Amino acid sequence: MSSIILMKLGIAGILGLILGIEREMKKKPVGLKTSLVISIVSCLLTIVSIEGAEIYAESYSKPMDPYRLAAQVVSGIGFLGAGVILRRGNDYISGLTTAAMIWGAAGIGIAVGAGFYLEATVVSILILVSVQFIPIIVKWIGPAALREKEIRIKMIVVSEKKLTTVLQEMNKKSIKVNKVKVKDLDDGNRKMDLIIFVSQKRYTTDVYYDVKEIEGVINVEIESLT
Repeated sequence: MSSIILMKLGIAGILGLILGIEREMKKKPVGLKTSLVISIVSCLLTIVSIEGAEIYAESYSKPMDPYRLAAQVVSGIGFLGAGVILRRGNDYISGLTTAAMIWGAAGIGIAVGAGFYLEATVVSILILVSVQFIPIIVKWIGPAALREKEIRIKMIVVSEKKLTTVLQEMNKKSIKVNKVKVKDLDDGNRKMDLIIFVSQKRYTTDVYYDVKEIEGVINVEIESLT
């Protein structure tokens, strides 16, 4: 194995490590080890594709596509990305950023394997900046809606006459109701399933206390979605 190939695999591993650490810090399903494997193996397959095309072209005196195998990496990595996209029971979808990072790690590995070291390094830095810092800047200078977090609340209300009152009281407490689902219970009470938006600076527990204090609410279950 030549020193150039070892260098390519090493660079791919380092760049994959950087992306993996970012996911690992956020406790995402695809972390350090997965990103390393994706980057290194993508790099290896690209090297094999290029080197193999040159070897077989000489043997058979027939031109071959040096990136045919690398192109299949891009298609195949989509199945791995799809595996981390989750749809919860409340129709909330998560894992899209992690799936994109998988695709990015594969692309970086391919770029390094093809010899585009500078481009792969720049893309790695841009991905980290885009994921870590750009959202913070956009939320700081953008519309107020970007500085809100999404919360799901399930509550039991004593009477259907109190349903509208509960929503009005939540509005007074600066709780923006986005979706409402109401269900009749056998004991005569009503179950409300809400998706709300509140300021990111607001603690989820504070929202719980505010909702719990509303007259007519006898049970509260709360879950932060973002």
